[in-house]
Amino acid sequence: MPVLRKIESYLRKSKMPETRFGRMAVNDPRLVRDLRNGREPGFRLTQRIEAFLADRAPR
Repeated sequence: MPVLRKIESYLRKSKMPETRFGRMAVNDPRLVRDLRNGREPGFRLTQRIEAFLADRAPR
């Protein structure tokens, strides 16, 4: 599953604002907006996002 879809799912389930997610996950409040506008995350950025999602999976 593409990382943006995972983020969108997390945002829906957690009801977290996109800017807060970006700030907490990778210290970039524009992350989600940029991804929605076509930004392609590199390997290291994807790994950081995946680690954040794994650690904070909504219950």
